[in-house]
Amino acid sequence: MNRPMNASPMRGYLVLESGELYAGSFRGGESRAGEVVFNTSHSGYEEIATDPSYYNQIMVMTAPMQGNYGIDRSFWESRRIWIDGFISVEMQESVRDSSWRRQLGEAGVPMLSDLDTREIVLRLRDLGTPWGAIVKAASESEAKEKAAALIKAKKTGEPDWVWAVSRRQVEVRNGAVANGPRIAVMDFGAKENILRELCSRASEVAVFPSRATVDEVRAWNPDGIMLSNGPGDPEAVVGATETVRALLGWKLIFGICMGHQILSRALGAKTFKLKFGHRGGNHPVKDQLLGKIYVTSQNHGYAVDDKTLPSDVRVTHTNLNDGTVEGVECSSKLCFSVQYHPESHPGPHEAVQLFDYFIERLRK
Repeated sequence: MNRPMNASPMRGYLVLESGELYAGSFRGGESRAGEVVFNTSHSGYEEIATDPSYYNQIMVMTAPMQGNYGIDRSFWESRRIWIDGFISVEMQESVRDSSWRRQLGEAGVPMLSDLDTREIVLRLRDLGTPWGAIVKAASESEAKEKAAALIKAKKTGEPDWVWAVSRRQVEVRNGAVANGPRIAVMDFGAKENILRELCSRASEVAVFPSRATVDEVRAWNPDGIMLSNGPGDPEAVVGATETVRALLGWKLIFGICMGHQILSRALGAKTFKLKFGHRGGNHPVKDQLLGKIYVTSQNHGYAVDDKTLPSDVRVTHTNLNDGTVEGVECSSKLCFSVQYHPESHPGPHEAVQLFDYFIERLRK
């Protein structure tokens, strides 16, 4: 287990709201509740933990060994760690390195190891995404009692998860291209690499809070608008759908993940919750914009209902695993979007060309 000889991990439990209980070794942090989800990425634990899209979620990693290549702050996708729990078969903790475990512990994130993650993932795939809690307890009965209280408290929190992770003030960044376009970003929980990709192609990037008004965005007069990724239910996001609807047709809009869902709702479509979501770096997508099929990085629990899309909106990207909508375009309203993460990190990089596609359309 790559653990120091004098280590004696405490007993810990993952308890689901539906009653299931899984016992393992409590590796540190504080008992917490959240939505229990799984991720099939084989690397990128630091990027995953700092992605705001994972707010309020307990992460079950399908790859067995975690923390085995250490930590590096330059890999962070935001200003802090957002997950509410981390579960893996093994957690690197040796004389050589235990930095990942220490980092999560210092952030108060509870960790479990030495348990059958396959059994948990099969439960999530068969019955869907539940609320749950990771707790340190002396017995199963104590674990269930603690978990019930934590889950009840967590479910009474702010329903607009996007607002919980969004900036509160406008942030302006200089771009690397002096004659490049000026891009406004609606921050629904933006990953840092989205901003990096935009700054490498733009002259200036302004990041607006999720509840920014139409007038605030128009006053900055961007050449194009990016709608970022973010956590939770798009229907619960306050104000964003109405703001985007008012901006349609004014400047070219590119939506990613939550941005794709908000844009689709602004166009008149509906969204629905997936049984267990798409999370990982190995999801195949057919892309009709670039004319390619490639593997993508994904992290979302909701999808756009293709049957509710207006007649002037076409599906441009399709998930080849389950046929769900992975992207749309509406030429008359100057917008397009993708459900996955073209900025990847962690994950395959083929879809990063969509940023070039966005900039080329702005120049035209």
